Amino acid sequence: MNQLTDWVERLKFDERGLIPAVIQDAASHTVLMLAYMNRESIEKTMETGQTWFWSRSRRELWNKGATSGHVQAVKSVSYDCDGDTLLVEVEQTGNACHTGAYSCFYERVTEAPGGRQPDSISIGESAGTDEIDGDRANRYGILDELIDTIDKRFAERPEGAYTTYLFEKGLDKILKKVGEEATEVIIAGKNEDLSELTSEAGDLIYHLLVLLKQRDIPFSAVLAELEARHGVKDQPNKSK
Repeated sequence: MNQLTDWVERLKFDERGLIPAVIQDAASHTVLMLAYMNRESIEKTMETGQTWFWSRSRRELWNKGATSGHVQAVKSVSYDCDGDTLLVEVEQTGNACHTGAYSCFYERVTEAPGGRQPDSISIGESAGTDEIDGDRANRYGILDELIDTIDKRFAERPEGAYTTYLFEKGLDKILKKVGEEATEVIIAGKNEDLSELTSEAGDLIYHLLVLLKQRDIPFSAVLAELEARHGVKDQPNKSK
């Protein structure tokens, strides 16, 4: 408890004793919602492992998902350099927004300030490295968008969506599709037309991400595995 008190004492609460908390999906990094915490809600969050907030309208503590079942299992808590904002990474069950949406931030501004075009690209568009500011992180931003979409389909299950269909059919169907797409990649890899290989590789990656979501494995875990392998220096092959 002393350790908890130590870092809480570094926070800058407002005149009402509140601090804003940004809630983020730990797996997809989607920003889910913004709420407010006070000292008591922070303590209950740390003690229970679920998010607790202070309702400014009802003037009382509330446990996210207590009535809806859409609880948030806390994975980490951080505070910013000024100590006046919290970042809480969670594993979201169901939808975060009271409207039924996966994230409260579903209203996207389509025009950038000054009339410029937004830097982000939509799923299905192609872009070279120079077209996305040459930033390596942004080069693969489409993966974040795709993972975010799959997360939303899993939580919201909109009727008529292909991803919803896969989740409703279950693991065996998803595994079958992964196998089919892997076979298509192999066949396309033998062809002269490389555009077919590009297309089939995209299908395989999509279905693989669906499989990871079905098995509750965050893509970040796959990246961590690759990073771990990359960090291991080549060892002499001692096999005979």
